Amino acid sequence: MANRDKNKKTLLELVKLPENSSCADCGAADPDWASYTLGIFVCLKCSGTHRNLSSISRIKSIRLDFWDDELVQFMKANGNRAAKDVYEKFVPVFFYQPQQDDCDVLREQWIRAKYERQEFTEQNKLRAYSSGIYEGLLWKKGKDNGQFLKRKFVLSDQDFTLKYYKEDESKGPKAVISVQSLNATFQPQKIGHAHGLQITYAVDDHTRNLFVYHESGQEIVNWFNAIRATRFVYLKTAFPTASNGELLPWTTRNFLKEGFMEKTGPSQREPFKKRWFILDGLDRKLLYFKTELDAVELGVIFIGTENHGYSVSECMPKGTRGNKWKFGMAVETPDRQFVFMCEQERERKEWIEALRQVIAKPMVPQDYTTEANIRRRK
Repeated sequence: MANRDKNKKTLLELVKLPENSSCADCGAADPDWASYTLGIFVCLKCSGTHRNLSSISRIKSIRLDFWDDELVQFMKANGNRAAKDVYEKFVPVFFYQPQQDDCDVLREQWIRAKYERQEFTEQNKLRAYSSGIYEGLLWKKGKDNGQFLKRKFVLSDQDFTLKYYKEDESKGPKAVISVQSLNATFQPQKIGHAHGLQITYAVDDHTRNLFVYHESGQEIVNWFNAIRATRFVYLKTAFPTASNGELLPWTTRNFLKEGFMEKTGPSQREPFKKRWFILDGLDRKLLYFKTELDAVELGVIFIGTENHGYSVSECMPKGTRGNKWKFGMAVETPDRQFVFMCEQERERKEWIEALRQVIAKPMVPQDYTTEANIRRRK
């Protein structure tokens, strides 16, 4: 007969081992759940996906559920490191491995790819998202009425482009987008769909957005990783001496912060207008749009270092008109001071913290080119 207290103590000792002390799937600290068929320790969020894979993975709480002796011995004989050696043995270098704060579809498809489809157990397994060409239909937000329409997309590492077509493909692509500036980030809340993906790219130094989704979680994550794969090949070609570790942050990236703020003009006597801001920390750009789903930016502010004349601080502007929000901050650049108003003090603190994070980061050679291009636009 199983000794409940002894088995619970053993499990709690196992989960404290360095190799088991974070979730096997998303890295969250102190997992409280375990798959007793895979021999891994997972967090509450990831356990939900495992419950939907009942033919592969069976879940128990290591604190609340009853454990038989043989299941405890199985956990003892396996663990997160052993599972990683099997199920993550051949993960492509570009493949995105979700973290605890990533959206549900990324985490779910990572778990399914590992244990259900076993995509990474064989070295030369054919994976559609790394074949060099990826194509299919995606729902894309139209610019006129905001409705989502089905469009064919084609991504290729032969000419490093992403193309999309309207209904009549014989007329050629509606747009040909260079992979050089391409970025993709999941935005389920903003787009209003659990599989919503924002694709960002540059045209003539201006940032443009595409908002897309697919009904299938596997398909939209395949698109995301296909973009990462193509970007990685491009970066290896453009920067042949750079290491994988140096290139991977540039394959795709999440924005450091987003949200509405009020903005005034250069003289600070113009009325404040509400704008949607995006801080791209890697590219050192603070972009602003009329709404969160606009296709084209209204403007961009380069964020350099303190040594180059950039700073951010709280402020309370005087003599301004039209602002409904009361929590101000000023961004100083070599050319001018920008004043923004936030709705809540918490939001102002978050913006200042995020901007200071960028300001504190040393500039690299391509940052000077970005700065010069943005200042030339003024």
